[in-house]
Amino acid sequence: MRIKKNITLSLFAVTFLSCFTTITSQNKTAVEPPKIIQDTVKIGKLSVPPLENDSIFTDNGLKLKPYKKNAHASYYADKFTGRKTANGSRFDNNKYTAAHKKLPFGTRIKVTNEANGKFVIVKITDRGPFVKTRELDLSKRAFMEITKSKGAGAMKVTIERIIE
Repeated sequence: MRIKKNITLSLFAVTFLSCFTTITSQNKTAVEPPKIIQDTVKIGKLSVPPLENDSIFTDNGLKLKPYKKNAHASYYADKFTGRKTANGSRFDNNKYTAAHKKLPFGTRIKVTNEANGKFVIVKITDRGPFVKTRELDLSKRAFMEITKSKGAGAMKVTIERIIE
């Protein structure tokens, strides 16, 4: 029984490899990986270039200018989804956006949670927060990506501007 399984696996491997070499020798071109278009920002270092406006970014090679340490950040309530932001776009809690009192619209910033070192890159699309002690309102998706505790409503972050 064991010999039969080994022979079957060996035959499968030989057949698979011969088909693969036949295909690659006929095409003579590198096979492109499928394009992944999604609205995500991953945590940590990545080597995937940006695909579109709210896409994956890399931490490698970004020109960062420190903006503020120990900034107090919170996130938008769900009731704001679909409302117009200060720059005229519709707010979506599933995108990587933020509200800031002074930074220009369209500015991309790297927001790092000081408690655990996780970060996201977001785009400024709105004004606020309208609480004196808070510096930044993140979309819920961006906030949940970097928070230490999913039950938290605020955290201390470091804000760095991305110089493009």
